[in-house]
Amino acid sequence: MSQSYNRGLIEDFGRWREFEAGMWAWIFHKFTGWVLIGYLFTHIAVLSTGIPAAGAGEAAIAAGNDVYTQTIVSLEGLLLVRILEVGLLAVAVFHMLNGTRLLLTDLGIGLDAQDKSFYASLILTGAITVASVPTFLAGAF
Repeated sequence: MSQSYNRGLIEDFGRWREFEAGMWAWIFHKFTGWVLIGYLFTHIAVLSTGIPAAGAGEAAIAAGNDVYTQTIVSLEGLLLVRILEVGLLAVAVFHMLNGTRLLLTDLGIGLDAQDKSFYASLILTGAITVASVPTFLAGAF
């Protein structure tokens, strides 16, 4: 007979302390993937406001009086949207760097340094995000 293994309860939230870098990398990669999928649908919904602009005259579009341009300008004027864009950049950069790390690992490159490469992807994501904050928030105040 086979022995059973006690994997613990799903509700045992104290187990997160036992997670190593690989588990955190997996959790963050899944989370960022879902965030990017959610952003994709939100982005499509916002861009669909441009459909009425297709019927607008060329003069209205050139003057920026069409529905799409007004929607984008009004959203970019909100500080919350600009902060969310910084978050989106952080999510996209981490997902890209961690995906590259996983690809290299699958190819057998850097198998001994998976923890270090995960931490490097976190640090590089933080550096890129912090460096981009002035660009995203320019003109918001």
